[in-house]
Amino acid sequence: MTTVRLPLFPLNSVLFPGLVLPLNVFEERYRAMMRELLKTSEDEPRRFAVVAIRDGHEVAPSAPGMPDPTALPDQGPAAGFGTDPATAFHSVGCVADAATIRERADGTFEVLATGTTRVRVLSVDTSGPYMTAELEELPEEPGDEAGALAEGVLRAFRQYQKRLAGARERSLSSGTELPDEPSVVSYLVAAAAMLDTPTKQRLLQAPDTASRLRDELKLLRAETAIIRSLPSLPAADLTRSPTSLN
Repeated sequence: MTTVRLPLFPLNSVLFPGLVLPLNVFEERYRAMMRELLKTSEDEPRRFAVVAIRDGHEVAPSAPGMPDPTALPDQGPAAGFGTDPATAFHSVGCVADAATIRERADGTFEVLATGTTRVRVLSVDTSGPYMTAELEELPEEPGDEAGALAEGVLRAFRQYQKRLAGARERSLSSGTELPDEPSVVSYLVAAAAMLDTPTKQRLLQAPDTASRLRDELKLLRAETAIIRSLPSLPAADLTRSPTSLN
């Protein structure tokens, strides 16, 4: 079992291997994390782990507020995540490699990272200025018939995109060729499809690529059928990813 200890960055979203993650870092605990990562040589990966929040808040309160105006805001690396922060996060996350960490004049950071490897959270340490976690790297096994399933998922995904475009009376960009490597297909579709966080989390922690693709095929067919029945259903633009305010 390969384990590693990395800074822990909880988000209200799921990061998948190969996907780009833009971050606007303004909380002090995460600013401290970025300052520490900047000490790493540019020749070495500047890595941290992203986990989806199960129960808690991405941003800790920064000022007293209702219902008790005299209450002090939570402080510390685990603020907003309760007495046992490990229970506030999903147990499987993704390592992020920060290609760009740019500090602004006001001390906040603009970060651009990419998901690399799935990991399981074994323990969380809150003794420092930011949370760290001991992590077990999870291998990506292909499973049975991953190649054939990937082809089916790509066909279903293209149909899904067309239905979304029709629902918004506009066309989505189709100039970019989709990949054909099964694991890459599985992660791309999981990230791009309009699914809630628990469903995306389920896809991230699938036991193998084939299992993830089978699940996605069912989801895409079901979502496409819903869109076909409700042509006015609002849909978010699959070609754009919002910046997390974490």
